[in-house]
Amino acid sequence: FTEIRQKIFEIIIKYKKPIKAYEILDVFTEVTGKRAHPPTIYRAIDFLIENGFIHKLNSINSYVGCFHPKVHKECYFLICKICNIYKECCDKNLTENIFKSANKRDFIVSNTTLEIEGHCNDCIQK
Repeated sequence: FTEIRQKIFEIIIKYKKPIKAYEILDVFTEVTGKRAHPPTIYRAIDFLIENGFIHKLNSINSYVGCFHPKVHKECYFLICKICNIYKECCDKNLTENIFKSANKRDFIVSNTTLEIEGHCNDCIQK
């Protein structure tokens, strides 16, 4: 890791909820005392995604750490629509079924980020 990639990875991992790129930029500046340009942050984010260290949650345009890097491509996410808390879940059978279904339809999958939105128990109880 470069110093910037390492710091951005630490920021994402330590953040308890999904974090947006400009929030990462703000925290990076606060923690390091250095102002990075957005393209620098995005390049580091892209590297971290490509190498299985983090995930992008497209539905909320945010990033989260990958807590199952050995099965990075077999994960799906449960995302609370109220508080944005998320759960990373891994299911090899689900992923295999998606790939099989796509292959039957002459489709090659390049990304299997599956996001399921709903409400967490804490928000339901409120």
